[in-house]
Amino acid sequence: MKLSHRPAAVSSAFDDPNLVSAAGLVPAMGLAWSTGLGALVDEHLHLPDYFGANAGLKVSALVAGMLAGAGCIDDMGILRHGGMDRLFKGTYAPSTLGSFLRQFTFGHVRQLDAAARRWLVKLAAAAPITAGIDELALVDIDDTIKATYGYQKQGAGYGYSGVKGLNALIGTVTTNATAPVIAGARLRKGAANSARGAAKFVADLLAAVARLRSPDAGGMVLLRADSAYYAHSVAAAAARAGARVSLTVRMDPAVKKAIAAIPAHAWEKIKYTNAIFDEESGKWVSDAEVAETVFTAFTSKKKAERITGRLVVRRIPELNPKAGEGQPTLFETHRFHAFFTTVKPAVLDTVAADKTHRAHAVIEQVHSDLKNGALGSLPSGKFNANAAWLGAAVMAFNLSRAAGTLAGTKFAKATTATIRDKLINIASRVASSARRIVLHLPSNWPWKTPWEKLFDTIYPPPKTT
Repeated sequence: MKLSHRPAAVSSAFDDPNLVSAAGLVPAMGLAWSTGLGALVDEHLHLPDYFGANAGLKVSALVAGMLAGAGCIDDMGILRHGGMDRLFKGTYAPSTLGSFLRQFTFGHVRQLDAAARRWLVKLAAAAPITAGIDELALVDIDDTIKATYGYQKQGAGYGYSGVKGLNALIGTVTTNATAPVIAGARLRKGAANSARGAAKFVADLLAAVARLRSPDAGGMVLLRADSAYYAHSVAAAAARAGARVSLTVRMDPAVKKAIAAIPAHAWEKIKYTNAIFDEESGKWVSDAEVAETVFTAFTSKKKAERITGRLVVRRIPELNPKAGEGQPTLFETHRFHAFFTTVKPAVLDTVAADKTHRAHAVIEQVHSDLKNGALGSLPSGKFNANAAWLGAAVMAFNLSRAAGTLAGTKFAKATTATIRDKLINIASRVASSARRIVLHLPSNWPWKTPWEKLFDTIYPPPKTT
């Protein structure tokens, strides 16, 4: 593409008070307020003093800024340009929103979480972001390290990854028909062990999932996690909530003994639909074998507290066998990946259980999505301010998922960045006609149809008589 004018014939001026750069915020925030975001925050969040006033408006402003691409407090200035004040109430200055976040204590963060959980239920009723959850709810938990820099960030430390930062524990819920939504999140110190507080988090997460399901829902709830969460407290919390578990196990002596006892004829060949890159060998793997055996987990506990289930094992030929004399042993010819599950074989057979467990990796996409947007930074030096920022980021993520679902087509499972670029950040001129606000958007916008579908859902056109 080439400039159509000579440089001397081009000039610019920031002088139009009726332009906005994010017209998609109109239907998106209309959806947020119609589902009670502001009212629920006002009801549950009680911050003291001047900066605690209008909490619902301020949290909504944070969510709106994040939808438009704000990755830090200064970026919230995007709410105060052009004709934004004609479209929205509560376009606060970044300094005001920063002061608001710094008022949070741990208790206030929990209040914000309570509002977020209740709002997610209303959001799911307005947009089918959890369609099919009564038949099957796949709940995933995992933590991620958000890198931080400098010496004034409360709680920052070196965790298991060796990266200095803060630890965000995320819980998502997915169905067979929908992409993940975030049902819970908690910020922890950077040096926190992955399983720290996981049992309480799982209990809260599954309670939030129960609110999203019908009272008479009979389908399975399955909690999936990696080996960092293979702990009795986590499995017991899931069992108390009526959920099944699918937890990657560590290769301890008991697990190795159980794998060695699996007979040769029990192994069943599987072929991956798409080859998987094996990091240890540096090669692509396209086939493997699976088998299972009865397994009792957590045998160090009392007999009444032990949990019996299935140990499902996937083995891959060792592409770099160890050199040595004599006949190689079992664990030299194959590499094993095992997980413990309490799902009955009649519900998921061996191959299906393995495939379902491997789909736990979807939560990594959620981590990446958050870090590519609102969680691009944890902007405050105060730990609880960053915890509140994470709470607002979760709301923005779920709102973008709902907006994309209402827009239809490919946006139902699109990333936040795609929804932001094609449905939210659209330039528009604000005009008034017959006491109605009219948004004049670019002609020939490639994604006009899904945008209009979203807009008409929130603001239905007048009915003809």
